[in-house]
Amino acid sequence: MTVTDARLRAAYEAAVERLAGRVLGALDGTGGTFGFPQPPDRAELAAVRVLGPDLFAARLFGCPADDDGLAEVLAEAYRVFPPTAGGDDLTAWHDWATVRLARRVNLAVPVPAHDPSCAPTVGNWRLWSLRLTRLAPLALPGLEGPVHAAARAEPLALARGTVRAVLRRDHRTAARLTRWLAWLDGVGLPLPVEVGPLLIRLKQVGDGSARTALHLTVAERLLRREAR
Repeated sequence: MTVTDARLRAAYEAAVERLAGRVLGALDGTGGTFGFPQPPDRAELAAVRVLGPDLFAARLFGCPADDDGLAEVLAEAYRVFPPTAGGDDLTAWHDWATVRLARRVNLAVPVPAHDPSCAPTVGNWRLWSLRLTRLAPLALPGLEGPVHAAARAEPLALARGTVRAVLRRDHRTAARLTRWLAWLDGVGLPLPVEVGPLLIRLKQVGDGSARTALHLTVAERLLRREAR
């Protein structure tokens, strides 16, 4: 990686943290509403692509969100960073959820929904946990699809992955997987672990990032079933 590449990556990561912080503020009431700089720069557009479904979290939980320009920003983000032909299914599922949620809240997003080529399979529980870690933004109220059906079918595999992440002190992974457990709890599925104590522990030892805090806040809302 060149110095330029490293700086660009750092700029994108910083933009993701800033945007995650604004979404978190809208969701938990500490930061009011969130918006987008006009015009959004390339790093901000990259952050929009990374967060994807989570941009709708505040709306889905009935919180005020100053996101009137979201449709335009999403369209521009997909223009600048379009889905790549032959890309991996995890990215495709991420895009699928983003477009589904945009349509659900009546945003006219001029982005085609490229459905993934196949439904995810559980297989090895460690591999499955890794896949769901990357798909944590899909754990939102009212969003249903093949990924969610697979998560419902194997709660034990998900619980094992979560406990392993906690024991390894991989708090970022644990937060993402706990979000899935909270989603399963919210839809009434019996679980082999208690989600509440997991959330309390992860909030105590979190990695300090806005994005991890966002995952944990969404998990709390899902656990309390506050979705409209």
